[in-house]
Amino acid sequence: MAISGSSDPASVSPCRASSRLGRLARLGSACARRPWLVIGIWLAVLVLAVIARQLAGGVFSDNVELPQTQSTTGAALLRAHEPSAAGSSGLVVFHVATGSLGADRAQVEQAVWALHGLPDVLSASNPFATNPAALSADGRTAYSTVQFDARPKTLGADYLTQLNGTVSAARAGGVQVDYGGALDELTRPPLNDRTSVLVGFAVAVIVLLVGFGSVLGALLPLATAVVSVMIGSSILALVAGVISFGTASPTLAVMIGLGVGVDYALFLTTRFRQQIMNGADPVAAAGRTVATSGRSVLIAATTVSIALFGLYASGITFIGQLGFAAVFSVLVAAAGAITLVPAGLGLIGGRIDQYTVRHPVAEAAVPQAAGASSSSESSDGWQRYAAGIERHPWTFIAAGLAVLAVLAIPLASIRLGHVDNGADPTSFTDRRAYDLIGQGFGPGANGHFTIVIDLAHSTTSSANLARTTQLALAATPASPDRAP
Repeated sequence: MAISGSSDPASVSPCRASSRLGRLARLGSACARRPWLVIGIWLAVLVLAVIARQLAGGVFSDNVELPQTQSTTGAALLRAHEPSAAGSSGLVVFHVATGSLGADRAQVEQAVWALHGLPDVLSASNPFATNPAALSADGRTAYSTVQFDARPKTLGADYLTQLNGTVSAARAGGVQVDYGGALDELTRPPLNDRTSVLVGFAVAVIVLLVGFGSVLGALLPLATAVVSVMIGSSILALVAGVISFGTASPTLAVMIGLGVGVDYALFLTTRFRQQIMNGADPVAAAGRTVATSGRSVLIAATTVSIALFGLYASGITFIGQLGFAAVFSVLVAAAGAITLVPAGLGLIGGRIDQYTVRHPVAEAAVPQAAGASSSSESSDGWQRYAAGIERHPWTFIAAGLAVLAVLAIPLASIRLGHVDNGADPTSFTDRRAYDLIGQGFGPGANGHFTIVIDLAHSTTSSANLARTTQLALAATPASPDRAP
């Protein structure tokens, strides 16, 4: 029986296919038809975004506020009634290996006095006059609590030089001085992710080459993903000048951006290669690719962005802003997938499999005549695997659930918490300060917390209330997994 028409997209003329598939098809075809223009526009946007980031990029700072919590209420009370105790708190730790700091008291107190004179310092405690004592029982370790009216990270790199100048006399006298607390924002070396990024990039290249077979087909998704992430990160830095993002935001944005960028581009490249192998014209193939796979990319990017914005539902602005930061990379990656990727595909055209490391993998062509071999007969291993799942769905569902159950076993023992300065390398001054405090003052000394008492509506004297609070705290049992 004769059948009019054809369901094979390759048999439809480029003009009719483009018209039928709509605006996305026309966009993809236009980008593939003028690849150098599209690539040039993207590179120009990249250069402008990077320059703008250098000139007007904001600062990333961990300013965590939890609305309607006791910590936020206490901090607000301190800012309103005792500014010298509010703000960011840093520690300047003094230590001598032998003897006692009593012999160096003059130099330590001179350093504390000089700390008072630094810009943005609200107060600096004297360890020899602090109650409770900030001098260890063996007299070898002491610390000064320094309150700042701004995040130390925002004070600039020159501020560390000024800080070192205040304690230079104590160091010259043989006293070890290290910085802890919020001063880690100022003293930590700049994060350098280049090695890890290069390793990840190299692994991605190997995986794509082995799995894809085509050199150009593997490199194109990586190249477009990198360009998209660089633009997205630059936009994030510009927005950081207006909105406060945490220090983890750029890393999270890069990780998610690279992941979705490679995924989106690979999705389109795979569809394009299949159509080229089926004999389609490169421009028409790019148009149909964007109209089909590109549409799925836009839906995926929209879903991911909504999910990332959903982090605001936690009620913690800091967490919500982490998701917000990643949205920039996701949206730019989606834009790159439907414009930059088809431009690259149009530039490569039928040469996409010109350089290979193995036989390129693709779906079998649709049979064109009765008696032609079925796709399962000429398919590769993955197609046979998919066919096996189709034949025995319940077996694979049960096996998948069993594997997930085993992988989920550690969840029963998970413990949540924040990583503190004790996790830093010993070459960092904040880690040395952390260790000195722990050794000199015992377990829990690095976990200070402040209790703020509002006496506005109290009929009890401040002295009695403070004494009652102190007794109540002394009677509070320690956590079972911590020393008292």
